[in-house]
This record gives sequence, structure tokens and C-alpha cells, in this order.
Amino acid sequence: MHFKHPEILYFLFALIIPIVVHLFQLRRFKKEYFTNVRFLKALSIQTRKSSKIKKWLLLACRLLLLFFVIIAFTQPFFESKDNKNANNELYIILDNSFSMQAKGKKGELLKRAVQDLLEETPKNKNFSLLTNEENYWNTDIKSIRATLQNLKHSASPFQLDNILAQLKAHKSAYKKDIIIITDGIGLDQKQLKNVALKDDPIFIIPKAEQKNNVSIDSVFIDKTLDDFYEISIQLSAYGGDFDPIPVSLYNNNNTLIAKTTVPLETSKKRINFTIPKQAFHGYVSIIDNGLTYDNTYYFSISKIKKTNVISIGEPTKNNFLSRIYTAEEFNFNTYTLSALDYNKLEDQDAIVLNELDEIPQALTTTLKSFVQKGGNLILIPSAEGSITNLNSFVSNFGSLKFNTLENNEKQITKINFNHPIYNSVFEKKVINFQYPKTKKSFSLTSSNPAVLSYEDQSIFLTSTNNPSGKVAVFAAPISLENSNFQQSPLIVPTFYKMAMYNPNNGIDALIIGNDTPHWTEVSLDKDAILTVQGSDEEFIPLQQILTNKVKMTFNDFPKQAGNFKILRKKEWIENISFNYGRTESDLASANLSNFSDFKTTESIQSFFDTLQSDRSDNQIWKWFVIFALLFLIAEMAIIRFVK
Repeated sequence: MHFKHPEILYFLFALIIPIVVHLFQLRRFKKEYFTNVRFLKALSIQTRKSSKIKKWLLLACRLLLLFFVIIAFTQPFFESKDNKNANNELYIILDNSFSMQAKGKKGELLKRAVQDLLEETPKNKNFSLLTNEENYWNTDIKSIRATLQNLKHSASPFQLDNILAQLKAHKSAYKKDIIIITDGIGLDQKQLKNVALKDDPIFIIPKAEQKNNVSIDSVFIDKTLDDFYEISIQLSAYGGDFDPIPVSLYNNNNTLIAKTTVPLETSKKRINFTIPKQAFHGYVSIIDNGLTYDNTYYFSISKIKKTNVISIGEPTKNNFLSRIYTAEEFNFNTYTLSALDYNKLEDQDAIVLNELDEIPQALTTTLKSFVQKGGNLILIPSAEGSITNLNSFVSNFGSLKFNTLENNEKQITKINFNHPIYNSVFEKKVINFQYPKTKKSFSLTSSNPAVLSYEDQSIFLTSTNNPSGKVAVFAAPISLENSNFQQSPLIVPTFYKMAMYNPNNGIDALIIGNDTPHWTEVSLDKDAILTVQGSDEEFIPLQQILTNKVKMTFNDFPKQAGNFKILRKKEWIENISFNYGRTESDLASANLSNFSDFKTTESIQSFFDTLQSDRSDNQIWKWFVIFALLFLIAEMAIIRFVK
């Protein structure tokens, strides 16, 4: 037992006072005998004995009364079993990612977690709250009530290691209590390994009752007809036993354009809509019983503009390109190296280097800048070219290297159907087709996956994965003297998609938080800027002004998905759309076994109850007050009833 005010124990010396008073009351008296009361002798002796017992009882009661009063004022207590951590600082990490939209036993997981925090957190308890994007240091539940009530779901995924890094950077002289409220989706073993076990965090893992969910993963142009676009909508179904899903297509005025109902027999489903071949700014939506954030996909289709393509090489070798890059969709020009006007290169969308024996350094410098500004480059090597010159050129665009020239004939037998160049080109995977071949080819190494491969698994065509412009590189000349690739059915989709190569396949629909830049064709003054404006949000992205383009990077903006306009002052330039990443859609992806090495608790209430019981000293001064009152009552009873 410990005392909060041990100095008051000195007052125990006051216990001698009742003893002195008691001894004074027990002084002896002189006896006087009277004959007329002699017969009361026996009664007198009995009364005197009873009086002594009463006085001893009163002395005991007064001593105990005084003792308990003194002890009560010292405020005695028993130390808690976790007393050493009583001064720890509390940090609450709350996952507000979109997977927390799922329904649990008591409603939506995030709303239930917020409500529990508001109801169960002690009003005088200081803590810090960290969410996916925001931090609130050294606050209390009263100060942060409005913020919690208005807390929105975050487009940023729940990155526990990043949040803990921010927490550790917040220096403090005290130990930390860390409580983490998350459904566990997106947390893998790698992230959890980075959690410092010495901090001993406690997890609260709310569970979703409904695991079925359907999401719209992407929208792209499947076919371009004379007067129409055929757009494809890719759905993903997580779970099983789905009812047919209604799918609706709206324009930006919320006018219904098309609607259908889709049965979900498989986990992946593609449906098509046909719309007029013109600019489009709208969205597609579904209705299901799962999450709501992935039920809408916003997208824009820009006004049709011809793609500018230049081929640099001998005219006879460029003839096949003029049959691919037709005047309906392309502005195609061909030049020899000696007749090339370098000033025209900046205005192109794609440039083909077709079997140049030597690539000058001036052209290399210009093309490097061209790719950095978002242009697409296609390199077809010449069998007469220098390997040193080729490697000096391709080294500017990533990990590419030409090795020896091989003179043996090889067949091109493998297509990478998952590569963006062949996305939506084939309705199904082709196994048997007329394999094209080459007579001579370079051995080509690349850190990027092959688009087309030879029968020996070596690379025939590869492409860089740069965030801006792309560089496609062949391993062999494809002129008729060396290859029959020009007669292959692959020639048209390959060169068509390489010239039109962009991650959106004709659809302007960026993912919030993705660093993929967006290029807007507009000429700006040096001090001019572009702004992005939506119905409820407006912001200025990071931008780089080039000759006739502006490169914009959006980072974590906007905060909400939707359709937006790009403006120069108040002048409309083009439309653009933003969507949330679909990383939270699979509600069954949480692996609770990953948390077996950590402490868990059922709710925030049980956490604070445990904290209270383990770290609160057991105050017992009230019992001493009660005992003092009991002895006071006992004293009064003795005085009144004991004779």
C-alpha cells in the first residue's frame, strides 16, 4: 500500500490524546461508607465494572476513528499492475480507405468506428489521431468531434508503414500507446513486418458482413467505326451468387444515354455500348450491394484529332507505313535523313526511325527531348548499322542494349497479349497463325517485357515503360529483303497502336494518386497557367510549359473523383476525368492470420476499459472514511445505550 500524502502520518501521534483523556477519567476516588446505603454495596460494584467497560469501548472507538480519519487524509492506494506506462501518450490510427464503406454488424465500418470513438473516448483523455491523409496531434475528443463527424473516405490506400513513419518522426519524451483501427485490406506481411514490435500496437479489426462486391475497373474504346465508337466496360465481381447488375451510361448533364442489365457468371465481365463518334464527357455506373466508391467510372473522349507521324528513312522502305497511317486518322509524312527539317519533330505525336545506317548525335538529342515531352518513338534497326551507334542511341531511353547480329533465320511465335500495345486487339488468344520470320536479327536485351518474341524466347519487339513518351524497339529490320513481317496480320495493329500508344487508349480517365502525366496541346505564355475545375473542386496542378504542349502532374489531386475541365483563365481547353484506384474492391483479400503476432481487441470500449483497469491505481481512502464513520456511529451508540 502507498500513500499520496505520507507526511500526514505524523498526525498519528495525536492518538495519544484520547489515551491521556481516558486515563484522566479513570482517576481513583476516596471511599465513604454510609449505613443507610450499605444494602446497595453489591449493585455499586456491578455498576462500577460496567462503567469501566463502557469507557474502554469508547477509547477503542475514538482511537480507531482518529486513526482511520488520519489514514484517509493520506489517500492510500494500491499501485496498478501497469503503473509504469500510466504516462504513455495515446496515438489512434484510423483507416478511412474506401474498403471501410463495407457494412458490418452495426452499419458501415468507418461510421461505426467514428461513433465508437465519440462515445467511448474519455473526455479528459489527450491523444493524437492519424488517418490516411491527415494528422491531428495532441488533441481530445471534444476538440476533434466535428472533424470526426465529417471524416470522408480517402482516395489514398491505407499505408500503415508510412503512417507509422510519421508517428515516429513526431518526437516525444514519453512511450507510445498505438491503437490501429483497420479492416486489414491492403495490409500484407511486408507492411506488417515494418511495424516496430517494440511499440506493441493494438489492432481493432472490424469485419464486413457482406463480402460480395462488383466494381467498374476500366472503360476503353474497343472499336472505332465510321460514325460510332464501340466502348467496352470492364467489370470485376468479387464473391459469388450475384444478381444481374444494372449498368447505365450518362453524359455530363446526367442524361441517360444507354442502359442494360448484366448477369455475372464469371469474375470478369465485359460489356459494350455504342455511342456517336464525337467528343464525350460523362460516366458509367452500376448498382450493387457492395462498396459504392467503385460503382462509378468517369471518362472523357476528346474531339477527334489526326495523329501526326513522321517516318525517317528511305522512301521505298516507308511505303508500308503509308498504308497503315491513312489520311483519315493520321497526318503522315516521310523524309530521308538528309532532307529532314528538325523543327518539324516537335509537332509530331510519333516518329519512326526506319533502318537508318547511322543516327546522328543531333538527331539523338532532339529525339530524347521529344520522348521526354510525351512523344512516341519507334526504332527499326538497320542490318548495316553500327552496334555501338545503336547502343549509344537507345541508352538514352532505358535499359536497352543491342548485342551481336545473328545471321540465322528465326520465327516470331509468341505474342504478349497482356501488353498495352495489344490491349483489346484480339477477341481471344491466338494460338495458331502464320508465323512471320526474319533472316537477320540482333540479340536484344531489355529490362522491359517483350511484346513479340522469337521461338527461342529472345526479343523481337520491346517497349519502354516510361511515364511520358514510349520507345518501341525492334530487334531486326522488317524490310521485305529481311522479313515477311510486313505481310503478317500483326503489322497493322502493332504500328497503329505504337503510334497511338497511350495508357488511356483514347479515353481521358486518370487515376487519383497516380503520377502518370497528362499532356495538353496548348501554347501558353511564360507566366500563364492552367487550372482544373470540377463541380465542387478547383486546383492548379504541377505543370511544365513546353513549346506547344503543357505537361501536368496531379499527384493526390483532385480529392474527389469526377469530370473536370482544363481552363486557361476562364477559357475552356479540354475535358478530363478522374477516378479512384480500385485497390480496395476485394473485401475478401484481408488475411487476418497476418495479425497473429499482434495484440488485438474487440472494440475501442474494451481498449479503454482495459487501459483503465490496468493503469489506474486502486484508491482505498474511501474505505477508511467509511470505517471512520462506522466507528463514529459506534461511539454514539455506546454513549447512548451502554450504561
